[in-house]
Amino acid sequence: MSKHSPRQAAHWQLFKTHFVEPLGRWIYIIPLLIVNAVVIIIPSVSGILYAFTDWNGTSEATFIGLDNFGRLFQDAVFFRAFINNVTYTGIFLIVPIAVGLLGAYLLAGIRHGQVVYRLLYFIPYMFASVINTQIWRYLLHPKHGVGAFLADYGITFLDFAVFGRRSTALYGIVFVDGWHTWGFLVVLYLAAMTQVDKELYEVARLDGATRLQQFRHVTLPSIRPTLIFSMLIIFIGTTLVFDHVYILTGGGPAHASEVMSTYLYTQAFENFDVGYAASIGVMLALWVSVPLSIFYVLRRRGWQI
Repeated sequence: MSKHSPRQAAHWQLFKTHFVEPLGRWIYIIPLLIVNAVVIIIPSVSGILYAFTDWNGTSEATFIGLDNFGRLFQDAVFFRAFINNVTYTGIFLIVPIAVGLLGAYLLAGIRHGQVVYRLLYFIPYMFASVINTQIWRYLLHPKHGVGAFLADYGITFLDFAVFGRRSTALYGIVFVDGWHTWGFLVVLYLAAMTQVDKELYEVARLDGATRLQQFRHVTLPSIRPTLIFSMLIIFIGTTLVFDHVYILTGGGPAHASEVMSTYLYTQAFENFDVGYAASIGVMLALWVSVPLSIFYVLRRRGWQI
């Protein structure tokens, strides 16, 4: 018996290494996988399946193939919502990022009291969207807001219902959401700028670079991973935006501020056309996957982002 004990010990060690220890790790992971499956995987797969059905949310679903997607490409309101989403994202990728970079660059030069400024910039981001929208709904109210106040002194450029006009409703929502977001970007970019090697700025100054040239050739390349990451989360966030649009305008007036998520909500919970709403959700997921795929390909090719 003792003659075979070393072999048995080796077999046991092999069994322990390849089966027992991995099983122990899986025991800790399984609860998370179950929650992930219940909350994300099963609803996602169900949503994709329902996109190929005619279903009102209560009765039995009827398989109709690609009819919902064919209907989508003939739906003028959906295309309007998609264009509004693209506009929303395009503005967000320019204005809040530019303001965030400027604010972070100015704050980076402050040596005393920087924490206070960071907090002041970050406070709007801590507001819930309901609070944020109600603040600006009151400030931009056509009768009691800033526009009406300025109109009493002859300044009339804001004396109209910003969220009640087709030409300004979407841009008003973008402004409100941008005010809510840009402080977060300031803090994010500032954290990245503080990690930039100070010697790079010293070398740039010795070469006669101006502050603008230092920002362009030293700061921006050094914070590129953070900048790309912020652009990615902005694309996803603005594509899935719902709360600000729904609270301020509900997608109106006359679908002027409609986005895909609010149109999905309308179809599912007001028109009870859940199958069609699921097809809108699939298109949303496909659109969001575009930057994620680009990001993944660039990382695979060795880009430092």
